Amino acid sequence: MAAEMSFLPKKGNYGGLASYKKATVIYDLTFYFTGKFLQGQKDRTVDQMVQAARSGKQNIAEGSAAASTSAETELKLTNVARASMKELLADYEDYLRVRGLEQWPFNDERTRKTREFCKNHELSEDFMRNIDRRSDEAIANIVITLLHQFDNIIGAYIAYLEKTFVEQGGIRERMTAARLGYRNDQKARIAELEAENAALKARVAQLEALLGQKGGAQ
Repeated sequence: MAAEMSFLPKKGNYGGLASYKKATVIYDLTFYFTGKFLQGQKDRTVDQMVQAARSGKQNIAEGSAAASTSAETELKLTNVARASMKELLADYEDYLRVRGLEQWPFNDERTRKTREFCKNHELSEDFMRNIDRRSDEAIANIVITLLHQFDNIIGAYIAYLEKTFVEQGGIRERMTAARLGYRNDQKARIAELEAENAALKARVAQLEALLGQKGGAQ
C-alpha cells in the first residue's frame, strides 16, 4: 500500500516550519501590542492587525495540512500568509509614522541587536519576558524586524514550492505518473510472461518431437 501511495508527499508538520514558528511569535506580540497600546481605538486597526497576524499563521498551517493532496493549495495559502504579514508590516510602520515615533534604521545598533535576538529565538516566551517594560516604539520595531525575517523565510519557501511544483507537478500529475508507471510495469510483466510461455511451448514441442523419434526407433 505504501508503494501505491508514494506519490503523496509526507507533509503536514507545520509546527516544525521556521515560518510558522516566526508567525506564532508575531501573532502573540501583535495581540499584546494592540491590547496595550490601541485599546479604545474607534477605527478597525486593532481587528485588522490581529486578523492579519492570525491569517499569516493560520494559512501556513492550513497550507501545510493540504500539501499532501494539493500542491496548488499549499502554494496559494502560503502566498496568502505572506501577503497578510506584509499588510501587518505596513500597519506597524504607519503606527510609528503617524505618532512621530522612530522606525529604527537597518544599520542602527538597536536594530542589529534585535535582529540577532530574533534570529536566535523562536519561542513567544523569549519575547514576552519583561515585555511590560518596553515602549510601544521598541515593541513595534521588534515586530517589524520579525516581519522582515518572516518574509525572507517564507519567500525562500515559496520559491522551493514553485520549483518543486514545476519539476514534480501537483498531486494530479503525480497520480497520473503513478498510474502510467503501474500500467507500464504491468505491460512489461505481461511481455515477460508471454515470452516465458512461448519458450515453454517451444520446449514442449522439442520434447514431444524427441519422444516421437524415440518411439519410431523402437
